[in-house]
Amino acid sequence: MADQVLDTKGLNCPLPILKAKKALNSMEGGQLLEVISTDPGSVADFSAFCRTTGNELMEQSETDGIYTYLICKAG
Repeated sequence: MADQVLDTKGLNCPLPILKAKKALNSMEGGQLLEVISTDPGSVADFSAFCRTTGNELMEQSETDGIYTYLICKAG
């Protein structure tokens, strides 16, 4: 179960990443952020974002054009 859910449906790159970064900044290490997006480019974006920031992409899925990511904050 995520500690925080961020709905970025309807937003395109880079807004989902920027909003996720802001949300993660207010969270404690080890907490989970669920991000919901409709941007197909978010698949590559969140993978790269987690790789470069040290946060862990725990899960990612797509159902009917809705992309869901579960990110564990580093630290």
